[in-house]
Amino acid sequence: MRRVLYLSHATPDVYAIIGAAVPPGFKLLTLERDSDDERRQKIRDSEIVIVAATPFRKPVIDAAHKLELVHHQGVGWQDTTDHALLRERSIPLAFTPEGTTVGVAEHTVLLMLAILKRLPFADRELREGRFHINALRPVSREISGMTVGYVGMGRIARALAERLAPFGTRGVFFDPNVEAEKGLAKVSLDELLQASDIVTLHLPLTRETRHLMNRERLGRMKRGAYLVNTARGGLVDEQALLEVLQSGQLGGAALDVFEAEPVAAGHPLARLPNVVLTPHIAAGTRDALVTKMKAIFDNVQRFYRGEPLANRVF
Repeated sequence: MRRVLYLSHATPDVYAIIGAAVPPGFKLLTLERDSDDERRQKIRDSEIVIVAATPFRKPVIDAAHKLELVHHQGVGWQDTTDHALLRERSIPLAFTPEGTTVGVAEHTVLLMLAILKRLPFADRELREGRFHINALRPVSREISGMTVGYVGMGRIARALAERLAPFGTRGVFFDPNVEAEKGLAKVSLDELLQASDIVTLHLPLTRETRHLMNRERLGRMKRGAYLVNTARGGLVDEQALLEVLQSGQLGGAALDVFEAEPVAAGHPLARLPNVVLTPHIAAGTRDALVTKMKAIFDNVQRFYRGEPLANRVF
């Protein structure tokens, strides 16, 4: 009986979805509380770890005496695993592209439409008895006819572009690793920032991409444009973003990810009416979780049958 530790603390409903995917011969271990002490205790006898939002770092890895495989629930393994240490210990790492693409692409469309219409502000005001039937007309926008700039052109960006085309958008993209994309023009990052009405980020967080959207690049964006981030919070310098939003340089921003998570109460961006915030839930649908767990346990069984591990990092 091989034991599988789910590294993040979750609700019983989430554990039930994960547990339904566990095949015979494997036992799911879950957390009763969000505690590294409990993680260290339960990982001692675990052969497999599933990493989700909670980072897998050295203090917990050092307690994993029987660990044979680490499987990331999503695709962003770069900033949520101590991959150098895992590589040093020759522990294989795999990731899970299945289940991520549709949810994140749909959520990005949702955020774009919400910030263009200032939906959270209108909803909050209405609930408090203020009926702004005309007040938002000067700032509310339509996505039809806008140029969307895709920074990174992987699976999610492609799925997003497919969903935005029927809205009547135009598209440009920047990605050094992609030569061409149907219906989109490849441009430099500077050209993208200057041409786009909406800039949407779809990159992993690495040393090279941290604070890619810094004060200088945010300042190069078209005046009144919008920034959307459903990738990783560290791609954006949040203090610089706050400043360009307050100055009116940008028309708004929509973020599902943040430099520090969870976001504390009173975050400066939360005070602005031209900002939409969601708590890292773009891929957090029931449908995505079911798909991911099936893919993970199919891959785990493949590994123990001695077959090649799909989506293997090392």
